[in-house]
Amino acid sequence: MAKQLTYQQEIDRIATLKEVGEKKWQNINPESAARMRLQNRFQNGLEIARYTADIMRKDMEAYDQDPSQYTQSLGCWHGFIGQQKMISIKKHFQNNTDRRYLYLSGWMVAALRSEFGPLPDQSMHEKTSVAALIEELYTFLRQADARELGGYFRELDAARKAGNSAEEETILAKINDHKTHVVPIIADIDAGFGNEEATYLLAKKMIEAGACCIQIENQVSDEKQCGHQDGKVTVPHEDFLAKINAVRYAFLELGVDNGVIVARTDSLGAGLTKQIAVSNEPGDLGDQYNAFLDVEEIESTDIKNGDVILNRNGKLVRPKRLPSNLFQFRSGTGEERCVLDCITALQNGADLLWIETEKPHVGQIGAMVNEIRKVVPNAKLVYNNSPSFNWTLNFRQQVFDIMVEEGKDVSQYNRAQLMSVEYDNTELAALADEKIRTFQADAAREAGIFHHLITLPTYHTAALSTDNLAKEYFGEQGMLGYVKNVQRQEIRQGIACVKHQNMAGSDMGDDHKEYFSGDAALKAAGEDNTMNQFS
Repeated sequence: MAKQLTYQQEIDRIATLKEVGEKKWQNINPESAARMRLQNRFQNGLEIARYTADIMRKDMEAYDQDPSQYTQSLGCWHGFIGQQKMISIKKHFQNNTDRRYLYLSGWMVAALRSEFGPLPDQSMHEKTSVAALIEELYTFLRQADARELGGYFRELDAARKAGNSAEEETILAKINDHKTHVVPIIADIDAGFGNEEATYLLAKKMIEAGACCIQIENQVSDEKQCGHQDGKVTVPHEDFLAKINAVRYAFLELGVDNGVIVARTDSLGAGLTKQIAVSNEPGDLGDQYNAFLDVEEIESTDIKNGDVILNRNGKLVRPKRLPSNLFQFRSGTGEERCVLDCITALQNGADLLWIETEKPHVGQIGAMVNEIRKVVPNAKLVYNNSPSFNWTLNFRQQVFDIMVEEGKDVSQYNRAQLMSVEYDNTELAALADEKIRTFQADAAREAGIFHHLITLPTYHTAALSTDNLAKEYFGEQGMLGYVKNVQRQEIRQGIACVKHQNMAGSDMGDDHKEYFSGDAALKAAGEDNTMNQFS
């Protein structure tokens, strides 16, 4: 992407074009056109993907040098949610969006964005809805840029009108130093929605929409399950690597050379495989995959009709096959399979790892990462700080176990009931909450986690806030239920969308009308606009 011009440089550039254009451009104001140009910095999704891929690569290098420099994101299921998140980040963190990304969850696309209505996380939704949500998210982030710059331009006009040159210089500096709301997105392509060609085609759509980072998992595409549910079925490594290749080819074809691939393994919770891997010689990748199968040694006379038989070190073995025609792995091999999955993915084109776990435990994650790093020293993870975990119960039980190991008296606690409110003010609960608070920093330092995300937070916040509003508004509080708990808080906390007409682009529309029609413009922001009550 070309270097961003300053405000004055953009004005001068357009003024030069106007001179070349003779009289047909006589009604065009170069400064107005320059404003529109700056408000639309990113012309398309590929520009966004290239820009954000560079950011993500830089962040990965910084983390390798200092694990305290980990990155974070929240899953967003609508463009408005993503926009408000980034506006809030700029507001609360000194206009700084560094190391803060967006996450697109396949679960939320299935549950909230499918034309079929709410669906389980099984890749049954329209795959194009994934790319459509990426485009929507960046449309709203670009609009946030335009809105913020539009506010600066109006302040600039007011400073000029008042003859305040010092204020004018201050505002010009803000315009030239404007920090975009556009940040990297980690986008979930599930298991690729079909074969490697289907994966490639969808990856292209996602990249064209702006995705610089695509996350893909090693489950069977047509058997895909949510990572926190049972019944997961994995594929042999060669099948998964073909899809990683497909995504990389898509990045390279579209000129996003720095595109990032996250290889997710569900092997920790997946006890089944649909296929026996092809193996050409002992110890090759297929043989390593098959070595985890649950088998029984047999004699040639024991072979039954339809049996699948393997030759393992000169002995005949029969893999355990279920009525579903799936094959079963040996119990207790999940972590070993995860480690092999991760090493193989990193050695064959993946940039980051994702290990889907059943609980948030730094020790468990760190132990697997340490094994991976024996082969790939700079291996690092994207980790799902999942709402599927009962964080309170998990960490209270972890602290309980630590107290037992240390010989402390835990007789006042019932380990199975530690979620109970009766324990909220205990020492154990306080220690657990502190572990939750520092989990991301601890895991970044001790377990190689480069990026922490919460997949479904805005799904849950929408449900909780709507429940609270409905309870009050339709109950005895009536209108006060909205005013006291929503609008009054918006005003006092400086939430931008309290002026919802401005947030939807009304002021920008007025600016454009003035550019296009001059004094004849019919503008909305007059004295009778009720939004003036929130000035």
